[in-house]
Amino acid sequence: MRGARVAVLTGAGVSTDSGIPDYRGEGAPVRTPMTLQAFLASETARKRYWAGSHLGWRSFGSAQPNSGHLALAELEAGGVVTGVVTQNVDGLHRRAGSRHVVELHGGMDRVLCLTCGQHYARQAIAERLAELNPAIDLDTAIRARPDGDVDVDDVEAMVIPACTVCGGILKPDVVFFGEFVPVDTYQAAASLVQGADTLLVAGSSLVVNSGVRLLELARRRRTPIIVVNRGITKGDSRAAVKIEAGASETLTAMAAALAS
Repeated sequence: MRGARVAVLTGAGVSTDSGIPDYRGEGAPVRTPMTLQAFLASETARKRYWAGSHLGWRSFGSAQPNSGHLALAELEAGGVVTGVVTQNVDGLHRRAGSRHVVELHGGMDRVLCLTCGQHYARQAIAERLAELNPAIDLDTAIRARPDGDVDVDDVEAMVIPACTVCGGILKPDVVFFGEFVPVDTYQAAASLVQGADTLLVAGSSLVVNSGVRLLELARRRRTPIIVVNRGITKGDSRAAVKIEAGASETLTAMAAALAS
């Protein structure tokens, strides 16, 4: 990495030390994620999603960048890292100070109208949800999930806000299961990988297709690949170096070594 232009691809393992659970690591909860098709087809599904997402936003939205996020921001400021492509939707790379961040799957801190494209800050929608649902039990025991939501059983009385511009359906500005990564977003990520001398993958098992495509792009260009992850990943056989360790401590050690 010394003297090289390093592109970084991160996954959920980078944010576990911020209190956000991993999708597939040891002890990860069994998940039945909301699909775009279900979200669009059923008001009940949208109520269930927003009820759980609203409750989960308290803990998800208050998560703080950890030492791994800060180390990557430091490496970018030092000219080692050219940018970060993340599969995470928590916004923690931006909050840590990374300037060139491509969020492959969007950000939970933004909300989008599916009809007119109007964007809202997530906190503003959270406040509207609380106003529309004064009886919602925000002290309910929350079982955090990687997407920043929880399981909620009684959603029939839930009122979900509509777009204030056109009355359309609101959805967090994230890529749901069943959705494709926007073309311009993927192109920005691919450009970052193509311009790098080294690809560093941190905290990702590389199960999601968008990450695998970027890994393959680097492999075809014969770009050296470094994988930092606890557990097996789809990139292990293609990596020049595999580091079986946690992301936070490894990225912090890298930043310290490259600064010397």
